[in-house]
Amino acid sequence: AFIGEPLMAAGGVMPPPAGYWQGIEALCRKYDILLVADEVICGFGRLGTAFGCEHYGFTPDIMVVSKQLTSSYMPLAAVVFTEAVYDTIADNTAKIGTFGHGFTASGHPVATAVGLENLRIIEERDLVGNADRMGRVFQKRLSALAGYPLVGEVRGVGLIAGIELVADKATRRPFAAAGRAGARAFAAAHDHGLVVRAIGDVIALCPPLIIDEGQVHDLVDRLQRALDDTARWCLAEDLN
Repeated sequence: AFIGEPLMAAGGVMPPPAGYWQGIEALCRKYDILLVADEVICGFGRLGTAFGCEHYGFTPDIMVVSKQLTSSYMPLAAVVFTEAVYDTIADNTAKIGTFGHGFTASGHPVATAVGLENLRIIEERDLVGNADRMGRVFQKRLSALAGYPLVGEVRGVGLIAGIELVADKATRRPFAAAGRAGARAFAAAHDHGLVVRAIGDVIALCPPLIIDEGQVHDLVDRLQRALDDTARWCLAEDLN
């Protein structure tokens, strides 16, 4: 099987190049390889579509979902697969015995109830549509940060983005002491009332799907102030 996130999230927010997933899907079909989409982060609206594979235009055989299935109010995960995969399991179960894939906490009634209610709210409030609309505003505002001296690249889709901090903007050379600039930017953002994640020297942003336009602008304004503070700190520390 080939397993991958539609957009690599915790690895630094890395969108794939154009045509990547179409190429992967074609190879999987040619050589009869199962294509598994890890939708734990991208699923349920993060990229402005129901699932990340929908945004990138490919059809997996199996999807793995979690996190946004319950908005993380309760731990819950699920594996979703095509009828062809199901039939293969069912047919072989009749030949070699039950395919054991249960766990002690499988089907937890409270977790599954939370998941159902969460999915109802996502649909009722059109949070996938909101993620698409607000994601466009979010990405447009963030794109202006590409001119900052510390910023080597701004990348993202929908309501997920990564701001890569570099020592040399022209060459995108990373800092020799990896992670210090990112840690400082994380702290500076916190000082300005903004919670971000530092993945090394990449500042990762994943605002909630309920965010409105005013909050998007407020978020980016706070981030700009945090980057200004970080730039002054890097200069004072002679960080390169």
